[in-house]
Amino acid sequence: MSKTKIAITLDEEFIEQLDRLVSENVFQNRSQAIQEAVDEKLKRLKRTRLAKECSKLDLAFEKAMAEEGLSEDLSQWPKSG
Repeated sequence: MSKTKIAITLDEEFIEQLDRLVSENVFQNRSQAIQEAVDEKLKRLKRTRLAKECSKLDLAFEKAMAEEGLSEDLSQWPKSG
């Protein structure tokens, strides 16, 4: 994945915490810490979005569709000896 340099402004408190993590070798540098934080946040937002979409499903309808497909699949299986 290609990278692009950007400039950001953070509260001094965040910078102090980042620098502490870098000095404790949790991250190699500030950029790595921020990149991992953004990546984690984006992944969490995707999971939240998926959960919201799943909550919109009609469970009774989904169950009926699954059972219909299952009974259709079972009829195609060969009979056991």
